[in-house]
Amino acid sequence: MSTFLSLLINGVAQGAVYALIALGFVIIFKVSEVLNFAHGSLLLLGGYVIARLVPETGFAAAVAIGIAGVAALSVAMERTLFARVTRSGAVVGPAYLAALTIMTLGLDIIIVTDISRRLGPSVLSLEQPWGIDAVSLGPVTIATNRLLALGVGVVLILAFFAVFRFSDWGVALRACAEDPQTAALMGIRRGRVSAIAWLIAGALAAVAVVFLTGSPTPGLEASVRTVAFAAFPAAIIGGLDSTSGALAGGLIVGIVESLASGYANELSFLGGNFGAAVPYVVMLLILLVRPAGLFGTRELTRV
Repeated sequence: MSTFLSLLINGVAQGAVYALIALGFVIIFKVSEVLNFAHGSLLLLGGYVIARLVPETGFAAAVAIGIAGVAALSVAMERTLFARVTRSGAVVGPAYLAALTIMTLGLDIIIVTDISRRLGPSVLSLEQPWGIDAVSLGPVTIATNRLLALGVGVVLILAFFAVFRFSDWGVALRACAEDPQTAALMGIRRGRVSAIAWLIAGALAAVAVVFLTGSPTPGLEASVRTVAFAAFPAAIIGGLDSTSGALAGGLIVGIVESLASGYANELSFLGGNFGAAVPYVVMLLILLVRPAGLFGTRELTRV
């Protein structure tokens, strides 16, 4: 039972981090209907900037600069590429949205190639102050990094939902997602709403990488971007247009991935490293029953 509880708590903590990343996918999709496949490269970039700055500035300052830098780059990407294409007068349709989505793949390749070249085979430490400390909760021992990830994730998710529900930006985002033409006629500046969405998505990615590279993982390496591909099924499971779905999907993926990895010996008949494939298996099973995800709007056109 203690093993199960330990895996469950770790899964919830990991799921909170996945939810932060999934929220980035969701809010960008809500405002633009574009799947941002460059999200993983923003994770990697944020971790790289923080790791390089820590020896010079200290942990707190490095994290603050890393979050601000990735958020700024995310907005710059939206302003210089996506907003420019939008202003060109192209007709919004499946081909247009597919082109923008493919553009994010190109951005991902460019950023990842450069950072991977700089990293090489090295594994960089972000030098988290809590290190490899662990906390005992009765018979269960959990890494301090996981508990902090859970706490920070809960605070940020609650803060996001408060902003999404009560702020002018949240109202504008919901209006743009519901009916962009009517929102524009009502004076809502979709470009500003989109820029803020990209800024928030970039900042959440930079926060997530701080905990993804902490104990029990060895540190930052080029493969950290693949974590975004585990968070992507979380966004799909919850529904690409649902912010609450991102939270639910993140928790589901985190828990099932933790349990599958923890009971790998019992699941050995399914093949080695089956835990890495579990998010996609769960995603496929849920989509067979609910094609729009658990909380998604069925009328939306998927890209």
